Amino acid sequence: MDFVVSRGEDAKFDDGLRQFFAYRDLAVAAASDGRFGAHVIRAVAGGQATGEWHYHMLDFQLVYVLRGWVKFEYDGQGEFTFTAGDSVLQPPEIRHRETAHSDDVEILEITSPAAFETVAAT
Repeated sequence: MDFVVSRGEDAKFDDGLRQFFAYRDLAVAAASDGRFGAHVIRAVAGGQATGEWHYHMLDFQLVYVLRGWVKFEYDGQGEFTFTAGDSVLQPPEIRHRETAHSDDVEILEITSPAAFETVAAT
C-alpha cells in the first residue's frame, strides 16, 4: 500500500454513480491497488434523490455524514435520517435507497473494494 495525501485546496469533484451527487476521489483506490476506495460525496445544486432501490456488490461500505443531512431507507431496517456526525455501516448487498438530502450534504464513503457493481433492485 502506498502513502497518499489528498489536500482540500486541490479538491476536484466529478460525476459519479448518481447524477444528483458529485464525487471527490481521495486517491485511496490507487494507493491500495483497488482494495479500498474513499470519496467525499456532495449534493449537486438543484439535484434530488430519485429513490431507486439498489444494492452494491462489495465487502464493506461505511457512510459518514460530514455536513447537512441525508435520508436512507434500508430493506428490513426502515428509514433513517442521518445528520452531521452520524455514520452507517451498510452490510454487503443490503437493498437500500436514498430518499432525500439537504442541499449542503457532504458524505464520506469508504468501500472495499474500490470498484464495485451497483445492481438495480425492485
